[in-house]
Amino acid sequence: MPNLRPPNGQTDFYFVAADEPEAAVEKLLQVVTERIPKRFGFDPVQDVQVLTPMHRGDLGSRNLNQLLQEKLNPPASGKAEVQRFGHVYRVGDKVLQTQNDYSKEVFNGDLGIIKAVKVDDSEVHVSFDGRMVDYDFGELDELIPAYAMSIHKSQGSEFPVVVIPIHTQHYMMLQRNLFYTGVTRGKNLVVLVGTTKAIAIAVNRADANRRYCGLKRRLAAVATMA
Repeated sequence: MPNLRPPNGQTDFYFVAADEPEAAVEKLLQVVTERIPKRFGFDPVQDVQVLTPMHRGDLGSRNLNQLLQEKLNPPASGKAEVQRFGHVYRVGDKVLQTQNDYSKEVFNGDLGIIKAVKVDDSEVHVSFDGRMVDYDFGELDELIPAYAMSIHKSQGSEFPVVVIPIHTQHYMMLQRNLFYTGVTRGKNLVVLVGTTKAIAIAVNRADANRRYCGLKRRLAAVATMA
């Protein structure tokens, strides 16, 4: 178990207790939009990434994306947006590429920021590390909001700050390897929001499905041929 006691001073790991899912949602929103930017100076869109074990539920990526979009990039006069495939795409939104698109040279897991929504041209322009990529409205199914994403989607990536909701609501996904992956995505700061019980379950459960690749059998066959 990690040390979850409140630190004496400033540190790079914090635990924010919240017994009920609704309370966890409220505290997570406060941590991302107010407490981290005010105390540490990180940008809540560019630097902070919420990683969650699941897509559904109060603390799932779908609900958290909607709530974080409302807080961090609300609609405003003159700010263009378009609604497609169950999502609102608005100038300033953080988005995630969900599949490899070799023609655009963008790949599954790439993060970008919407810079323009051209309603008359039916186009959205997204910046990926300063490189502009154009999407027709019909291609927006390749992009999803990325204020919050699943821990699975985060594998191989790093972020300045990671905020992880961890609650027994995610019971089926509370696994040591998944928890480890989420925590190790944060380079400078990690904040857990939820319950000690959920963390204990994740830390102590290492019964992830075993993978069967047949490697031992193949090596034996090669050795026999040699």
